[in-house]
Amino acid sequence: MKVTIYDVAKKAGVSIATVSKVINNTGNMRESTRKKVKVAMKELNYHPNVMASALMGKRTETLGLLVPDISNPFFSEMARTIEDRAHERGMSVIMCSTDESAEKEKKYIELLQRKQVDGFIVGSTFQDKAVLQDLIKNNIPLVMLTQDDASLDVSKVSVDDFIGGYEATSYHFANGHRRVAIIAENAHSSNLRIYGYREAHEAYGIAIKEEYIVRTSASIPNGKKFFEQLFSQTDIALPTAIFACNDLLAIGVIQGAKERGLEIPRDLSIIGFDNTILATTTVPGLTTIAQPISLMGKKIVDVLIEEINAGQSLKERILYNPELIVRGTTAMVKTIG
Repeated sequence: MKVTIYDVAKKAGVSIATVSKVINNTGNMRESTRKKVKVAMKELNYHPNVMASALMGKRTETLGLLVPDISNPFFSEMARTIEDRAHERGMSVIMCSTDESAEKEKKYIELLQRKQVDGFIVGSTFQDKAVLQDLIKNNIPLVMLTQDDASLDVSKVSVDDFIGGYEATSYHFANGHRRVAIIAENAHSSNLRIYGYREAHEAYGIAIKEEYIVRTSASIPNGKKFFEQLFSQTDIALPTAIFACNDLLAIGVIQGAKERGLEIPRDLSIIGFDNTILATTTVPGLTTIAQPISLMGKKIVDVLIEEINAGQSLKERILYNPELIVRGTTAMVKTIG
């Protein structure tokens, strides 16, 4: 026999309205009453019909999270922080990997809307921004994570990518390197890191070699491929240092360098970006620019819930400072030239 809200109210000795308030986390009541209702729900194994509540315009207490690729340690660590914070706030998270595909972006947005999520956290660079613009026009709560895109007038939580790119490149220069290459993703965040890379060259009075600036998608194989292509060239002076715009690419570079017989950091200095768990597993340990993953993940959930409660976008822009974490893949250049 199916347990109903009436059964819960009877067992808890309260009204149906009180049970409804507990389910939807609304209204004021004594904590003892709220606890009594929750105990009754648990003992009766009662689960409210979330979809029915959504169709009536009530909240489902779920958030949609879109990331480029959950296999990227940065996004898996971020997703775990977001899930934990959402759980603390009484919410659940449905996560989707877009693979930076316009088809998947649209498909997952439509899926999450059918699931009646209360709001969206978007950590993926959308190929078709019109999909996100439609959500904004329809007043559906949406916040951007790691994507400080000026074309989208919503709240954003990110790290200062420009400063991160500047600090990574400057650290190489401070160690005497003059030929520094950069390998970047096809993402807005990487654009800002490249701007920081260029600004560091300007500050140190070092000419930029455009052939040292390479773009690809984030993966270890792509980092390795970049290294092999770069170091197979005979018509350019090879770099003595590399700044990879994420840890995956940096590890690919390390693998390629070792296979070629180069010793790190004696023959080549490498800096990554993100400070994921991978940065501590390489030998030597990876020098990298750290993003405050825990702070960012918690903050993005809090901002989104605040906007869901307010019924409007607060259009906040939260920018965290990155931090250079020095490990074993960087050193003074052995010969300057």
